[in-house]
Amino acid sequence: MKPTTRLRILDFLRKQQTASAIELSRALGLTRANIRHHLVVLESNDLVEVVGQCRQGKGRPGNVYGLSRRVLGDSLDELASALLTEWLGGLPEGAREAGLRSVAGRLGSAYSGAGVESFTRRLAETVRFLNARHYQARWEAGAAGARLILGHCPFLTVIERHPELCRVDAFLLEGCLGQAVLQTAKLERTGAGLPQCVFVVG
Repeated sequence: MKPTTRLRILDFLRKQQTASAIELSRALGLTRANIRHHLVVLESNDLVEVVGQCRQGKGRPGNVYGLSRRVLGDSLDELASALLTEWLGGLPEGAREAGLRSVAGRLGSAYSGAGVESFTRRLAETVRFLNARHYQARWEAGAAGARLILGHCPFLTVIERHPELCRVDAFLLEGCLGQAVLQTAKLERTGAGLPQCVFVVG
Protein backbone atom coordinates (compact mmCIF):
# COMPACT_ATOMS: atom_id res chain seq x y z
CA MET A 1 0.00 0.00 0.00
CA LYS A 2 1.42 3.38 -1.03
CA PRO A 3 1.97 5.75 1.91
CA THR A 4 -0.13 8.91 1.94
CA THR A 5 1.43 12.33 1.42
CA ARG A 6 1.09 13.12 5.12
CA LEU A 7 2.84 9.91 6.12
CA ARG A 8 5.60 10.72 3.64
CA ILE A 9 5.98 14.20 5.18
CA LEU A 10 6.17 12.72 8.69
CA ASP A 11 8.69 10.11 7.54
CA PHE A 12 10.82 12.78 5.89
CA LEU A 13 10.79 14.92 9.04
CA ARG A 14 11.61 11.88 11.17
CA LYS A 15 14.72 11.27 9.07
CA GLN A 16 15.81 14.87 8.41
CA GLN A 17 14.53 16.43 11.69
CA THR A 18 13.48 19.71 10.01
CA ALA A 19 12.37 20.94 6.59
CA SER A 20 10.71 23.91 4.93
CA ALA A 21 7.74 23.62 2.58
CA ILE A 22 10.12 24.20 -0.34
CA GLU A 23 12.43 21.39 0.78
CA LEU A 24 9.48 19.04 1.24
CA SER A 25 8.12 20.03 -2.15
CA ARG A 26 11.42 19.16 -3.84
CA ALA A 27 11.97 15.95 -1.89
CA LEU A 28 8.45 14.58 -2.41
CA GLY A 29 7.86 15.92 -5.92
CA LEU A 30 4.73 17.88 -5.01
CA THR A 31 3.71 21.51 -5.40
CA ARG A 32 4.37 23.92 -2.55
CA ALA A 33 0.64 24.63 -2.31
CA ASN A 34 -0.05 20.90 -1.89
CA ILE A 35 2.67 20.56 0.75
CA ARG A 36 1.43 23.66 2.61
CA HIS A 37 -2.11 22.23 2.69
CA HIS A 38 -0.88 18.98 4.24
CA LEU A 39 1.34 20.85 6.73
CA VAL A 40 -1.67 22.90 7.90
CA VAL A 41 -3.62 19.67 8.52
CA LEU A 42 -0.69 18.00 10.28
CA GLU A 43 -0.11 21.08 12.44
CA SER A 44 -3.80 21.30 13.40
CA ASN A 45 -3.60 17.65 14.52
CA ASP A 46 -0.49 18.42 16.62
CA LEU A 47 1.73 16.14 14.54
CA VAL A 48 4.13 18.82 13.25
CA GLU A 49 5.05 22.27 14.54
CA VAL A 50 6.97 25.31 13.37
CA VAL A 51 10.47 25.09 14.85
CA GLY A 52 12.08 28.07 13.11
CA GLN A 53 12.25 30.19 10.01
CA CYS A 54 14.61 30.39 7.06
CA ARG A 55 15.10 32.68 4.10
CA GLN A 56 15.12 30.96 0.73
CA GLY A 57 15.49 33.50 -2.03
CA LYS A 58 13.70 36.84 -2.04
CA GLY A 59 10.69 37.61 0.09
CA ARG A 60 9.87 36.99 3.69
CA PRO A 61 11.30 34.02 5.57
CA GLY A 62 9.44 30.72 5.38
CA ASN A 63 8.56 28.39 8.24
CA VAL A 64 10.72 25.42 9.08
CA TYR A 65 8.78 22.39 10.36
CA GLY A 66 9.66 19.51 12.63
CA LEU A 67 7.77 16.72 14.36
CA SER A 68 5.71 18.00 17.28
CA ARG A 69 6.70 17.42 20.89
CA ARG A 70 3.67 15.15 21.16
CA VAL A 71 5.06 12.88 18.43
CA LEU A 72 8.65 13.03 19.68
CA GLY A 73 7.62 12.46 23.29
CA ASP A 74 9.39 13.73 26.38
CA SER A 75 10.47 12.58 29.84
CA LEU A 76 8.13 14.79 31.82
CA ASP A 77 6.45 11.83 33.50
CA GLU A 78 9.82 10.62 34.86
CA LEU A 79 10.72 14.15 35.94
CA ALA A 80 7.35 14.65 37.67
CA SER A 81 7.65 11.32 39.45
CA ALA A 82 11.20 12.07 40.62
CA LEU A 83 10.19 15.54 41.86
CA LEU A 84 7.17 14.17 43.73
CA THR A 85 9.22 11.38 45.31
CA GLU A 86 11.94 13.82 46.38
CA TRP A 87 9.50 16.42 47.68
CA LEU A 88 6.96 14.20 49.43
CA GLY A 89 9.26 11.38 50.50
CA GLY A 90 10.42 12.80 53.80
CA LEU A 91 7.35 14.80 54.81
CA PRO A 92 5.03 13.78 57.65
CA GLU A 93 1.42 13.09 56.65
CA GLY A 94 0.04 16.48 57.71
CA ALA A 95 2.71 18.34 55.76
CA ARG A 96 2.05 16.15 52.70
CA GLU A 97 -1.65 17.04 52.76
CA ALA A 98 -0.82 20.74 53.15
CA GLY A 99 1.63 20.52 50.26
CA LEU A 100 -0.88 18.79 47.97
CA ARG A 101 -3.51 21.38 48.88
CA SER A 102 -1.02 24.13 48.02
CA VAL A 103 -0.32 22.52 44.62
CA ALA A 104 -4.08 22.37 43.94
CA GLY A 105 -4.33 26.05 44.86
CA ARG A 106 -1.65 26.91 42.31
CA LEU A 107 -3.35 24.79 39.63
CA GLY A 108 -6.66 26.49 40.38
CA SER A 109 -5.32 30.03 40.56
CA ALA A 110 -6.74 30.91 37.12
CA TYR A 111 -10.26 29.74 38.03
CA SER A 112 -12.68 32.65 37.57
CA GLY A 113 -15.94 31.25 38.95
CA ALA A 114 -15.27 31.67 42.68
CA GLY A 115 -17.62 34.67 42.96
CA VAL A 116 -20.52 32.96 41.18
CA GLU A 117 -23.39 32.45 43.64
CA SER A 118 -25.47 29.95 41.66
CA PHE A 119 -24.14 26.46 42.42
CA THR A 120 -25.27 25.18 39.01
CA ARG A 121 -23.37 27.96 37.25
CA ARG A 122 -20.33 27.28 39.44
CA LEU A 123 -20.47 23.61 38.42
CA ALA A 124 -20.63 24.63 34.76
CA GLU A 125 -17.72 27.04 35.22
CA THR A 126 -15.70 24.33 36.97
CA VAL A 127 -16.31 21.92 34.08
CA ARG A 128 -15.23 24.60 31.60
CA PHE A 129 -12.09 25.28 33.65
CA LEU A 130 -11.23 21.58 33.88
CA ASN A 131 -11.81 20.95 30.19
CA ALA A 132 -9.42 23.75 29.28
CA ARG A 133 -6.91 21.56 31.16
CA HIS A 134 -7.77 18.31 29.32
CA TYR A 135 -9.93 16.61 31.98
CA GLN A 136 -12.87 15.86 29.62
CA ALA A 137 -15.14 16.68 32.55
CA ARG A 138 -18.92 16.82 32.87
CA TRP A 139 -21.37 16.94 35.74
CA GLU A 140 -24.69 15.30 36.42
CA ALA A 141 -27.25 15.41 39.18
CA GLY A 142 -27.39 12.45 41.55
CA ALA A 143 -29.35 11.32 44.59
CA ALA A 144 -26.30 11.86 46.84
CA GLY A 145 -25.49 15.22 45.25
CA ALA A 146 -23.92 16.51 42.07
CA ARG A 147 -21.37 14.19 40.50
CA LEU A 148 -18.33 15.51 38.67
CA ILE A 149 -17.08 12.96 36.14
CA LEU A 150 -13.54 13.28 34.83
CA GLY A 151 -13.17 11.35 31.58
CA HIS A 152 -9.42 11.87 31.35
CA CYS A 153 -6.71 11.97 34.01
CA PRO A 154 -3.98 14.46 33.03
CA PHE A 155 -1.69 12.71 35.53
CA LEU A 156 -2.26 9.24 34.05
CA THR A 157 1.41 8.52 33.30
CA VAL A 158 2.41 9.00 36.96
CA ILE A 159 -0.79 8.28 38.90
CA GLU A 160 0.10 4.63 39.55
CA ARG A 161 3.37 5.64 41.24
CA HIS A 162 1.77 8.70 42.88
CA PRO A 163 -1.87 8.01 43.80
CA GLU A 164 -1.73 11.07 46.08
CA LEU A 165 -2.37 13.15 42.94
CA CYS A 166 -6.05 12.17 43.29
CA ARG A 167 -5.99 14.35 46.43
CA VAL A 168 -4.76 17.24 44.27
CA ASP A 169 -7.83 16.79 42.04
CA ALA A 170 -10.10 16.68 45.09
CA PHE A 171 -8.56 19.85 46.56
CA LEU A 172 -8.76 21.54 43.15
CA LEU A 173 -12.48 20.74 42.91
CA GLU A 174 -13.12 21.90 46.48
CA GLY A 175 -11.35 25.18 45.72
CA CYS A 176 -13.44 25.74 42.58
CA LEU A 177 -16.79 24.72 44.08
CA GLY A 178 -16.36 25.97 47.65
CA GLN A 179 -17.67 22.62 48.94
CA ALA A 180 -16.19 19.32 50.05
CA VAL A 181 -15.97 16.51 47.50
CA LEU A 182 -15.61 12.76 47.90
CA GLN A 183 -13.96 10.58 45.26
CA THR A 184 -16.18 7.55 44.60
CA ALA A 185 -14.43 6.09 41.54
CA LYS A 186 -10.84 6.09 40.37
CA LEU A 187 -10.16 5.20 36.73
CA GLU A 188 -13.26 3.01 36.79
CA ARG A 189 -14.22 1.51 33.41
CA THR A 190 -17.45 2.71 31.81
CA GLY A 191 -19.74 0.49 29.74
CA ALA A 192 -17.69 1.57 26.72
CA GLY A 193 -14.49 0.49 28.49
CA LEU A 194 -13.19 4.03 29.06
CA PRO A 195 -11.65 4.98 32.43
CA GLN A 196 -13.20 7.75 34.48
CA CYS A 197 -12.91 9.27 37.94
CA VAL A 198 -16.01 10.40 39.83
CA PHE A 199 -16.30 12.95 42.64
CA VAL A 200 -19.52 13.57 44.58
CA VAL A 201 -20.04 17.12 45.81
CA GLY A 202 -21.27 17.78 49.35
